[in-house]
Amino acid sequence: MDESTMNQNRRSRRSNVLLAASIEVSAASLAVKLRNLSTEGALVEGEGLPVEGSEVLFRRNELSVSSRVAWVDGNHAGVAFCRPIAQEDVLRNIPKPRYRAPVDYRRPALARREMSADERRLAESWAWTPWGDSLGE
Repeated sequence: MDESTMNQNRRSRRSNVLLAASIEVSAASLAVKLRNLSTEGALVEGEGLPVEGSEVLFRRNELSVSSRVAWVDGNHAGVAFCRPIAQEDVLRNIPKPRYRAPVDYRRPALARREMSADERRLAESWAWTPWGDSLGE
């Protein structure tokens, strides 16, 4: 689940997620989508985000961290936590992937069983009916 690489200029590894969270600023709570999370910050998406440099309280379930808005670009913002959070708290807020059963795209086989006497008579009468005489009448 962790998408960060050593080539990125990051102090801590970030895990991509899509979760609900909130940012509290000036006693107002703003619902946001949490896009990625690390021990030192988060990427959030939402409408009406606070300006860069704003002191906010980041909340996700039981996780609550005093933070600062590091940058804002349209509907996305980087939130820097005032103190690093424990790796266990990060992982607790990242759900485990749900099991997805492998999809079998093969066509189901037809059951091969002997036809009953009635089914055989019906099939033979249908197969040997002279259709040519009744067409167009």
